[in-house]
Amino acid sequence: MLQELLFFIKNPVYEPNITTSFSNKLRVFFTLLIIGLCSSILLLMLAGAVENLLELEMGKHAMSDLLDHYSVVLIFFLAVIIAPFFEELLFRGPLVFFKHSKYFKHAFYLFTIAFGFMHISNFEMNTQVLLFSPLLVAPQIGVGFLLGFIRVKFGLVWSMALHALYNMVLVLPILIMQLLDIPIE
Repeated sequence: MLQELLFFIKNPVYEPNITTSFSNKLRVFFTLLIIGLCSSILLLMLAGAVENLLELEMGKHAMSDLLDHYSVVLIFFLAVIIAPFFEELLFRGPLVFFKHSKYFKHAFYLFTIAFGFMHISNFEMNTQVLLFSPLLVAPQIGVGFLLGFIRVKFGLVWSMALHALYNMVLVLPILIMQLLDIPIE
């Protein structure tokens, strides 16, 4: 699976896999989820280490503002339902227009990188955030490749579902801590 994924990332081609059984699709789905979560956590740890080592100030994260101003239920709904639906429509949906184009590879990379860099809006804009933006959005770019892979192989609904579950796994512990009034620092 990992070899197939790496080959696809190096040379993305629009080739849906319509012969795979539902149970095999679920296996791929959960494998991609685990790969995405593990790689994101490692990249977040790396970003945190660089931030501490260089004594950078990245400002307040958007999640802090959300927790200060909105209910846990609304944040969950936005992160797990609304964001995955619209982001997948915007960043993976248009890939279908390039499926027979020699520019599919370019479109795939462009949409994946744009998806990642859209998430720089989670940070307060300052010079340090802009300079380190490739590292800060690396987890989203990495997950963008996985979402693009599953979108091409199994369809847009699968990428929406993977995106939703990925967000849920990351957001749910924070929301539970908020509900239980456990400080997040």
